[in-house]
Amino acid sequence: MNLKRLLMRNQSSLQRSDIKIRRQLRKLVVVLALLILGHAGAMVVLEDLSFWQGLWLTLTTLTTVGYGDLSAKTQLGQLATILMMYVSAITLVTFLISDYIDYRLARHERIRSGFWDWKMEKHILIINAPKYNSESFFQRLVSQIREDHDYKACQILLLNHEFSDGLPNNLKEMGVRHITGSANNESDLLRAYVNEARHILVLARDEYHADSDSINFDIAHRLKSLNLTHRTLVECVDDVNRERILELGVKSILRPIRSYPEILVRAMDAPGSEVVIEDMFTRRDDHPERYSIWLEGEQWADVVNAMVRGGVGTPMAYINKEGQVLVHPHGDDRVTAQSLIILVKSDVVPSQTDVDNAFNQYLNKALA
Repeated sequence: MNLKRLLMRNQSSLQRSDIKIRRQLRKLVVVLALLILGHAGAMVVLEDLSFWQGLWLTLTTLTTVGYGDLSAKTQLGQLATILMMYVSAITLVTFLISDYIDYRLARHERIRSGFWDWKMEKHILIINAPKYNSESFFQRLVSQIREDHDYKACQILLLNHEFSDGLPNNLKEMGVRHITGSANNESDLLRAYVNEARHILVLARDEYHADSDSINFDIAHRLKSLNLTHRTLVECVDDVNRERILELGVKSILRPIRSYPEILVRAMDAPGSEVVIEDMFTRRDDHPERYSIWLEGEQWADVVNAMVRGGVGTPMAYINKEGQVLVHPHGDDRVTAQSLIILVKSDVVPSQTDVDNAFNQYLNKALA
């Protein structure tokens, strides 16, 4: 709680400093513009120049270029030029440059500490950070997101307290932006432009502790009040908590499988596919098995039909005679293989004999 108050104080201080510098810059620009116009007007009156000539003389004098094509001839004109040089060129412009540098430094500090307003839309908002190896996880996750054609140029925004000392350069180079804050705070959600987000990913803070589910439930509840759960994917550690999170109307619920961030991308791209992937990871209902089978040019569609009709499972890939694994070939591809990878039911795993019988029976029927 003390850390949160400190961060909020820091954010408020940075915002006040930023506002003060911008106001000062605006004042200096207005005063400088008035002095330029005043001196140009004085040149028109005192030196009998046109307004454009007076403005040209003012600007070349102000920038210390001094081409020499025009100059003040009268004493009053020269006095006005001397005042303009000392007041504007030396004093005012120096203050202007100094304040601009201060503004740039303040802007850099707000970006570094995660308090800059990125004004995003149609972005991917990732809430929370893993407790362990968060930088490497985000790097792998963003790499997977960028592999998808639909998200290659999509903006990605992180909302967490993990990078309050600055986002790592490798993530910046991948187009990632960061906001320091918590999704349990509605003002931080609004700073992350949550209403404009294309997808919202709510990560479990600790993939090994079910307390993370309580935090994510609170976040999902806040998103429900904003009518955003239909865009939201939530990680859930304990399966017991899935039902109450699902009742909030979230699009997908998935386990925090940190070694395979592709599952999050698949859940965004094709909701429901994460169920199949999770199932293969946990070996709860279905899982892939390898079976030896010698194929000599049979059509892949016939191989799939043989296994499905025989009640074995669904072939997902085959291993050719050079040992290469070929995934999801076309149905009319002629296959030469030594083994099959088949998605089978975990409660009743077919034997090698079951696979051989299913294939032979299908071939016999086809020949008949």
